Amino acid sequence: MTIDRRKIALLHVAKGKLGLSDEAYRLALAHIAGVTSSTELDLAGFEAMMGFFEWMGFFEWMGFKPLSRRGPAYGERPGMASFAQIALIRALWHEYTHHVYGGEDELNKWLERCFKVSSLRFLKAGTAPKVITALKAMKGRRAA
Repeated sequence: MTIDRRKIALLHVAKGKLGLSDEAYRLALAHIAGVTSSTELDLAGFEAMMGFFEWMGFFEWMGFKPLSRRGPAYGERPGMASFAQIALIRALWHEYTHHVYGGEDELNKWLERCFKVSSLRFLKAGTAPKVITALKAMKGRRAA
């Protein structure tokens, strides 16, 4: 299924703001999405093109900011969960809850109830894999 007119318009705005020639734009369409025109793009091709425009700096130039907060990074702390583990736990939690909970309050309540940890920042390196496995299992049960 092809994309709608708004997405096509966004592609053309990005093309213009980045100063791409028509030839360069069509070459990018062919190499990145495998199409010759933006009207032939499907959603995956559109997202690939937007990733290309992001790489070229379109979003920074336009002043766009991410819609969701990443959450605090607690830095490198010996014996504690790594930033990658914390980010994975947050992502799994948001997928499990279908992005219903915007903050980490419910996640922290769940961590306290199941793992006796009051916040992600206090999560130890040995406990993080258990939390990740539990969230994956919960997500799998919900999908089934």
